[in-house]
Amino acid sequence: MKVMIVATHLLGSGHLARALTLGRAILKAGQKVHIVSGGLPAPLLDRGEITLTQLPPVRSDGTDFARLLDADGKPVRADYMVSRADLLAKLLRQEEPDVLLTELFPFGRRVLRAEFTQLLKAAAGLPRRPFVAVSLRDILAPPSKEAKARFASDMVAAHYDAVLVHADPDVVKLEQSWPVTKVIRDRLHYTGFVAPAPPTVPETTTGRGEVIVSAGGGVGVGGPLFAAALAAARQNPERRWRILIGGAQATETIAKLKDLPENALVEPARPDFRNLLCLAEASISLCGYNTALDILQTGCPAVFVPFDEGGEVEQTLRANALSRLPGIVTCRSAELSAASLLNRLDELQKAPRRPPSRTGMNGASETARLLARLAEGQR
Repeated sequence: MKVMIVATHLLGSGHLARALTLGRAILKAGQKVHIVSGGLPAPLLDRGEITLTQLPPVRSDGTDFARLLDADGKPVRADYMVSRADLLAKLLRQEEPDVLLTELFPFGRRVLRAEFTQLLKAAAGLPRRPFVAVSLRDILAPPSKEAKARFASDMVAAHYDAVLVHADPDVVKLEQSWPVTKVIRDRLHYTGFVAPAPPTVPETTTGRGEVIVSAGGGVGVGGPLFAAALAAARQNPERRWRILIGGAQATETIAKLKDLPENALVEPARPDFRNLLCLAEASISLCGYNTALDILQTGCPAVFVPFDEGGEVEQTLRANALSRLPGIVTCRSAELSAASLLNRLDELQKAPRRPPSRTGMNGASETARLLARLAEGQR
């Protein structure tokens, strides 16, 4: 079986990271996988043996997801987007996959509807139509207008065989963030959370007893969080702080930081991030899907500062749900300051250490099995 996964991350790199985790599980199951990425290159992410094709990249203009920029930060032209759509459809015709998996669309990425619609029509026109599914994280950005919900349901009815939600329904259900119509419900499958294999406790001492501060791999994301953490480090010299800057502009961002306190280390995001969490005193971070699973799998005490710019609510919903667990607290961005972070860390010190989560994290392998079963049943 051949699987093609199409993913375009516009702000952070979490969507691509999840697609790669799925890809590794599909390969491990003995199937072939080809990931097509339309966001900025993310060299820090491990692609392993996965075949990955990079489209001419786009990203959002901050939280303005209706305005797309190219890799140089310039507004994209119409011909640029047409070339992306044509290349995507060409790749599909060349591969003739048994399964086509679109990441988030049509429940999001509506700014890319032209290229996804062209892709879905090309899939329908193949000599043997592939099984078509959409891959969704646990919590979506709720539709701001009824038309957005209707668009997703109509697209599912016209083009999709399955809606895969990478969550445990006992923890969170799709209807908590999105209206589930009969069309969607009839195609709905929960896979469990899509997480990498649990990290092993590292032999090195890097990160031991530190406060690890991170904000994912988005461009220009996390500035207020990093500023508050550095201010907290100055006020709290007893702790050692490690601040990890992600994104393509990490080196430039770090170079601009001056007069760092002696107890703070600022460096680019590291591939051994999860190993650091195993030894850390605590994590301070946003609350994206992948980071949340990292916290659960490592048992690291955590302060979540959910990203809520531009009216975003997804991370707030996730952080509120997770804060019911021991050793996890939240800090709203409006409350963010050195004092609030130090107060949250003191609160975590009083909480029992939460054991690493091991159940419900096999969503990647379950997705691979599910796709093979569903695609075979279609034939």
